[in-house]
Amino acid sequence: MTAEPVLPCAQLSDTSLAKKHLPARRYLALRNLRTSSGYSLDMAIQSGIDNPDSNIGIYAGDKETYRLFEPVFSPIINEYHRLEPGMMYQPTFDSVHLPGLDPEQRFIRSSRVRVARNLEGFPFSGHMTRTQRLAVENTVKNALARMEQDLAGSYTAFADLSPAAYNALREKGLAFPKGDRFQDAAGINRDFPSGRGIFISHDNIVRVWVNEEDHLRIMAQCPGSDIEGVFNRLRRMTIALSRHLDFCVDDQLGFLTSCPTNIGTAMRAGVHICLEKLEYKSDILNRLVSDHHLQIRGTGGEKTAVQKSIFDISNARRLGVSANTIIEDLHKGLSAIIRTEKNL
Repeated sequence: MTAEPVLPCAQLSDTSLAKKHLPARRYLALRNLRTSSGYSLDMAIQSGIDNPDSNIGIYAGDKETYRLFEPVFSPIINEYHRLEPGMMYQPTFDSVHLPGLDPEQRFIRSSRVRVARNLEGFPFSGHMTRTQRLAVENTVKNALARMEQDLAGSYTAFADLSPAAYNALREKGLAFPKGDRFQDAAGINRDFPSGRGIFISHDNIVRVWVNEEDHLRIMAQCPGSDIEGVFNRLRRMTIALSRHLDFCVDDQLGFLTSCPTNIGTAMRAGVHICLEKLEYKSDILNRLVSDHHLQIRGTGGEKTAVQKSIFDISNARRLGVSANTIIEDLHKGLSAIIRTEKNL
């Protein structure tokens, strides 16, 4: 007797949300569907199959992915973002005025806020052809060239650089490398470095990555604790670009991204902070972080270790809250963390 073939959904990691929310019957009901750009459920879960330690296990290939494959994406989104009934995208994105943090610069080493954006009319990074990727780059370059005053800067295409020049940018933390193995399996690294590049404002505060995991990663960063300043600069840059670019957004899910963990505000606001005492009081630090809807990463970001007591602390919520709530949570949480560090 011939054995029944193993369904792709059964090959997903038992620890992934995709495996949890994609039983065989649901997979069979969706497997033959295709979005307008030709994206399938098998494409969506390929990264989760190739990487057995994947926690999510699924990527979106275009805007339509989220609706066509809603029976699997919706429960994953609800569980990951811990959504309660009725919670949805909150569009408020106003300028902020926050009390100063760490005026003596004893703790916070740097502050950064970034948002991810994709363009309407194009597949997402994992499902693009080289021609489409170059078209996105050209569209974004034209918009960036129209930025003015402190938002103005210059764009560098990675394909125009020699290996030495590209590596020099990487060492400065400016050029982004190929994505990790999860992104590679999702097709995001295809054709690298063609169509990729970075825009840097003349004062080096605003940066835009083009065609990384998403079409754009818009960010503002500076040394020290000026969270208000980087948030407001990022806001102005994002609004200025939106006058020339049509961002991919959904009324309920917010800004749509390749990975469903980033949708909503698609914002990550955080700091590098030195906590020499709290490093050895992880129970206290974890409670403070949890109380203010924050998360801890290693010094070099996700899946890295903490070095020289430098923590990367940022927001844990992206969907169901506004950008302003995110930055206020971060400010309140950091205030409490610094106060505790001083008192230990």
